[in-house]
Amino acid sequence: MKVVLISMPDVVPIIIHEMAIHMPNHGIACIGGNIDAGHEVYLIDLVRKRNSISAYLTKTLKKIKPDLIGLSAMTWQYPTCLALIGLIKHILPRVKIAVGGYHATLMHREMTASPESQNVDFIVRGEGEEAFRRLVNALAGTDRLDAVPSLSYKRDGQWVHNEQCPLCDLSRLKPPIRDRRRLTSGYHFMYSRIEVMETSRGCTRNCSFCSINHMYGRSYRTYPIERILADLDDIYFNRKTKLIFITDDNMVLNPKWVMNVCDAIIQRNYKNLHLVVQADCISMACNEAMVEKMAQAGFRTVFLGIENASSQNLRTMEKADVVKEARRAVENCQRNGIMVIGGLIFGLPDDDEEAIRRNYQFLIDLEVDASYCQMLSPFPKTKLREHLISEGLVVNTDHYERYNGLWANVKTRHLDADQLQYAFWHARQTVLGWWKPSTFVTRQGRLWTSIWMYLVKPVMKFFVDRQIRKIGWEGRYQRDIHRLERMNHFDDLQAFMNDNNEHQAGRRAGGGVP
Repeated sequence: MKVVLISMPDVVPIIIHEMAIHMPNHGIACIGGNIDAGHEVYLIDLVRKRNSISAYLTKTLKKIKPDLIGLSAMTWQYPTCLALIGLIKHILPRVKIAVGGYHATLMHREMTASPESQNVDFIVRGEGEEAFRRLVNALAGTDRLDAVPSLSYKRDGQWVHNEQCPLCDLSRLKPPIRDRRRLTSGYHFMYSRIEVMETSRGCTRNCSFCSINHMYGRSYRTYPIERILADLDDIYFNRKTKLIFITDDNMVLNPKWVMNVCDAIIQRNYKNLHLVVQADCISMACNEAMVEKMAQAGFRTVFLGIENASSQNLRTMEKADVVKEARRAVENCQRNGIMVIGGLIFGLPDDDEEAIRRNYQFLIDLEVDASYCQMLSPFPKTKLREHLISEGLVVNTDHYERYNGLWANVKTRHLDADQLQYAFWHARQTVLGWWKPSTFVTRQGRLWTSIWMYLVKPVMKFFVDRQIRKIGWEGRYQRDIHRLERMNHFDDLQAFMNDNNEHQAGRRAGGGVP
C-alpha cells in the first residue's frame, strides 16, 4: 500500500516570529517508521508549505496516488485538519482518511458524532505506532479492522470504537523516518538546521491544565540508551545537524537515568552538540549534579515550566508552589552554562492587571534568558476546563483554533476576555519590554548581544516608538492582533473552502448544479 502522513501547517510564534523556526513533526515520523516493510510511506510537514498548501498537495498527491492518508493534529490545529480533509477528498475522492494525535484521542466520540467528520474513515487514538501499523495491514488484507486496538472505524455506516491499546514498549519501536521519504525539507531555527528526537514519553505530574494523561496515562517510560544514541548518530552524522530539540514532556523525572544517558552521550564525544529540552523546576532545582552532567553532554537550552508566580494560581493548576525552586533551577542551569527559557501561563481565575504585571516582573527578577508566555487554554477533558466552566469563566468552548496560547478563551474574576487579552499584551510591552540579554547570555556571546543592544534594538525601537506616538498603544495592539489573526490563515486553502461551499450551496439550491 501507498501511505502518506501529513502534519498541520499551523504555528505559534510565542518566542520569535513564526517563520524563524520550523521543526519536523516527530509524531508522523515515528508512525511512518513503524509501518511494516513492503508498504510505501511518505511524510509531508505542511509547516514547510504554508504559502502553497493547495497547490503542493494537489501536485504531490496526484503523483503518489496513495491508498491511505493519515493526518495528525493538536486541538488548535483541528479546524485546519478538517479543511485539509475536504481538499484531499476533492483531489482523491477514493482515498481513505485516518486522523490521529491529541485531539483525536481526547475527542473521538465528539468527532464521530459531528457531520464535519463525514469524510474521515478511521481514527487512531493514543500512541499510534502499533494501531496505525495494523490499520495499514488490515487494509492490505493481512489483519482485521475489528482486531486493531485503539482504532475507530465505520461498520455499516456506524462508528465502532475498539478497545484501547496498551502503551507501546519503547524498546520495540523502530526509528523515526528522517530520510528521503520525508518529502519536505528545510527545517531550521534561525540560520541553523534543527532536528527532533525523544528519549522518554509521559509525565507523572498532575497539572490540571494538561491533557497528556489522556495520551499516556500518568506514566513515564524511557527509551533504551542504545536507541537514543542511534537516534543521535542518525541526526548528527547522517543529517549533519547539531541542534536537536528533545520532545519529551518531562525528561528529567528520573535524574539517575538522565545521568546515565548523559554519560553515554559524553562518551560519544559529539562536537558542538546543542540539545534543547523541557523540564520541571523541582527536578532541575534539587539535582544540581544532574544539571552539571546535562551541560557536559551538550544540553544548552532548557524550557522550564514555571507556570505562575502566584501560589493561589499554582494551587488552581494543581502544581506545587515552585517559586523558590524556579529561582534555584535557573541558578543551577546558568551556573552550568545552560540557557533558560521561562514559561508562564496567564488567565487564571484570580488574575487582574496587577497580577499579570507581577508575573512578568517575576521573569525579570529570575533573570531568565528568554520567556515563553501564553494564555490559558481550557483544553477538552482537562480538570481545569471543567472547573472554569463550572464557574462560568470559559468564554470560548468550541472555536479550537484559538486554543494555541495566544488568545483569551477565558475571563477572570476581575477581567473580561477582551480586557485580559489587552492586559496580557500591554504588560508584555511595558514590563517585560524589549529583550534584554541576561548576564549569562551576555557572557556566552558578547559580540552578537552587543550588536543587538547597540544597533538592532535601537533602530527597531525608534520605529516602534514613532508608531506608538502616531497611533497610540491601542493602535499598535490592533495591528499586532490583526497579524496574529492572519498568521494561520492560509489563503489558497481558504479559497478552496469558499469555492467548495459555494458549489455545495448551489447544488442544494439548484437541484444538482454541476
